[in-house]
Amino acid sequence: MLASKSVAAAAPAESAILDVLDRTLLAMDRCSGVPYLMIGEIGSAIWGRDRGTKDIDLLVRPESLPEVLAAFEAEGFHTFVKFEHWLYKAAMDGIEVDILFRASPDIMLDEEMLTRASVESFRGRSVPIAPPEDLIVMKAVAATEDTARYWYDALGIVSRAPLDWPYLVRRSCQHGARRMLSLLLFATSNDLVVPPEPIQALMSKVGLLERTPGA
Repeated sequence: MLASKSVAAAAPAESAILDVLDRTLLAMDRCSGVPYLMIGEIGSAIWGRDRGTKDIDLLVRPESLPEVLAAFEAEGFHTFVKFEHWLYKAAMDGIEVDILFRASPDIMLDEEMLTRASVESFRGRSVPIAPPEDLIVMKAVAATEDTARYWYDALGIVSRAPLDWPYLVRRSCQHGARRMLSLLLFATSNDLVVPPEPIQALMSKVGLLERTPGA
């Protein structure tokens, strides 16, 4: 019997992913002073649930792209443009590194995100990770029918990470208040603990509650 064409290709071995991660960190070490943060599956694994890692996602500033791409090429990666307005890629041994300067819909690496970021351990490597609140917003607003896992990644972070709720609300209001309200209500329906204040604030933002005087 012929194998189904819908069967997904085997995921790369974790050792191969970690080798590429090591080379990625070496490439970024070449970019002295260039700010960047890990997002995507590595961020989810650190702050929420670990569903395995098939690629590596970096968030950088657009002005850093030429230096970053040159550093990856010097480290032996093949680089190419995927979407000129937000996504470049570096590839090695069949594993891709997504180099983003804009996460959906229009989330960019800014000073507040960098200030709140931290260096965390992932498989014995020290990596700079985006704040959990920003990762929740990125995951929630980017979730579609084809990427439903993003929604559940966001829920995993809500359930496990220590969150600054006012900051989460503020970021949500900038990039997707209705989507975040939906996520938090869904979280409560799954018995995850969400304080009432962020839900009320988001409901006010989208016009489902009257604003409190002075808010």
